Amino acid sequence: MPALGQEPQAVKVADDVYALIGDTSTVTPDNRGRVANAGFIVGPSGVIVIDSGVSYRHGKQLLKAIRDVTDRPVKLVILTHAVREFVFGAAAFEEIGATIAAHRETRELMKTRCAHCLKQLNEQLGDDEMYGTRLVLPRYLVDASTIIDSAGTSVEVLYFGWAATPGSVAVFHRSSGTLFAGGLVSAGHVPAIRDCYYEGWQAALRQLIDLPIVNVVPGYGPPSGVDSIYATAQYLDALDARSRELYEESASLLEAIDSAALDEFASWHAYDPNHRRNALHRRLQLEIEDLGGDPRSTAVPDNAL
Repeated sequence: MPALGQEPQAVKVADDVYALIGDTSTVTPDNRGRVANAGFIVGPSGVIVIDSGVSYRHGKQLLKAIRDVTDRPVKLVILTHAVREFVFGAAAFEEIGATIAAHRETRELMKTRCAHCLKQLNEQLGDDEMYGTRLVLPRYLVDASTIIDSAGTSVEVLYFGWAATPGSVAVFHRSSGTLFAGGLVSAGHVPAIRDCYYEGWQAALRQLIDLPIVNVVPGYGPPSGVDSIYATAQYLDALDARSRELYEESASLLEAIDSAALDEFASWHAYDPNHRRNALHRRLQLEIEDLGGDPRSTAVPDNAL
């Protein structure tokens, strides 16, 4: 893992396939918000980038790390989902002529809330670190799983419906067996469920496991194999089981949060900030389900706990 604030470096995961690994904690001034992973694939005539970093400056430095590997032009940037540490570096790639792509629902979510997210990042990281950062909405939109040919190679953009977020996609480079999992998979890191549709996410993970995957670049944590897909599913299953148990016991909302500890995952990165918030979201989802409502929108501010 890179040290706090360290410039990104490309980690080779397969021939012509690289990961750019973020820090393992939550966004802080010390780590400059660089907590999420990105990656890239070098094709015969260019480069496909997956996710763009947390800021314009971060995007520029991801681009420098790519340039340390190849001087081929960046043709395409695919944003896997609308979470701030994955999308705000896009301006650095747009200004060199790269096409920015995402699922249509990701674009809609970015339009809805990214101005607020950018304001939060400016407050957290400071004007200097965030200098030049602006919202760049993707122009190449997908509505379903599809194959994109770019840079002399092809990738499969996989959409399973509302999962970790409304527009979550994974990017599969079949020729190397590499999955860029975006928000769908974390490795040794507690994911945030604030925007998820729980059943959809679990179903997406089951479908990923059926692919001929050799390498996984998760949204957070080190490159791994399919074990990180299983582990993410195990965390979601354990959170769901404990939350349902407490709900059936008529535990109060506060009790449902305080009593939702999952010791088997306590060593994962971001457990303390993320797990309590996840317990809150899952309880709210269960209450909405019980009332016959739609449980897919229970987000509360990040500072609610």
